[in-house]
Amino acid sequence: MVRRKKIKIDFEEAKKDPYKVLFAILRKQKYHIVGHHSAVKKCHWTHAALTEGRFCYKCKFYGIETHRCVQMSPSVLWCWNSCIHCWRLRPKDIGIEWDQTKLPTVDDPKLIVEGALREQRRILSGYKGNPKVNRKLLEEALNPKHVAISLTGEPSLYPRLSELIQLFHRKGLTTFLVTRAIRPDILANLDEEPSQLYVSFEAWNKEMYYKLNTPLAPRLWELSVKTLEILPSFTCPTVMRITVMKGINMSEKDAEGFAKLIELAQPTYVEVKAYMHVGASTKRLPRETMPKHVEVKEFAKLISGKTSYPIVSESIPSRVILLSRLKKPIRLGKGCPEGWRTPDIGGEESGEYGKYASEI
Repeated sequence: MVRRKKIKIDFEEAKKDPYKVLFAILRKQKYHIVGHHSAVKKCHWTHAALTEGRFCYKCKFYGIETHRCVQMSPSVLWCWNSCIHCWRLRPKDIGIEWDQTKLPTVDDPKLIVEGALREQRRILSGYKGNPKVNRKLLEEALNPKHVAISLTGEPSLYPRLSELIQLFHRKGLTTFLVTRAIRPDILANLDEEPSQLYVSFEAWNKEMYYKLNTPLAPRLWELSVKTLEILPSFTCPTVMRITVMKGINMSEKDAEGFAKLIELAQPTYVEVKAYMHVGASTKRLPRETMPKHVEVKEFAKLISGKTSYPIVSESIPSRVILLSRLKKPIRLGKGCPEGWRTPDIGGEESGEYGKYASEI
């Protein structure tokens, strides 16, 4: 068993310069810092794709080429929520108190885009000498085609988000924007929509929201509902992701609550995904809170039965079930052709990615 080295924190230094200390911790956790408030980190599935030929559920569901995906955030340490299930670094987890709700400065989006792509290539350069790596996939990976604007923090707190999305698109990359839905004003005023918009929910009413998301600013539940109300106005595909925790938000009453939000938002897709017992969340929640895939699927069936969204696919390793109001998928890349089709839902896979699709 490999023991992780504990990160030593100089609390006196943290009081003087919290940014310096927090960014030093992020670097030790393999984050590559870009500018003053952005970061890139290699995704587990990028490694799996290059070394094992296994691809993430976004490849299966939406056609994203896993090995060509950049995982980044323009707001790496800043968020208006302090969710109990979040695996990412939160300053208060390590005893540092500071304003987590506002960026200290605003970097130019061009600096962020160029820095993110540069750091992704730097990350991948370490694979050139690895004998397990598929050389063709690595060559493709060095030319990214997709950006997941998520990773950590709340991306809608970056005030030049629309320009950031535009610049990635101008470079020929697709974008997934993942938000906790607390800035409907920002989303409603995007000059350019992302290729796909995700809104993440763990709660279906205000009481549950305060318990699970512990907001750091006022009226965030009301703003979350407002985001759901404007979701039908988007022309890009939209996803409502429901993160489920065993014993917390997986009852039939919870399914009814989430069903009402789904009918309000009318997203293109619904993802019902298991909370994963990793990172800092292990200090807040017991391992038993992480549901098994079969439990996630049963809960997804409850939601499906209360909405107009049938189950169309699943990913067992990621413990996620896909519901959709579309009969055919919108493919946003060349990854995992016909990836919705699974043995228990609609037949076998085919094509270059086919032999892996039932695993992802």
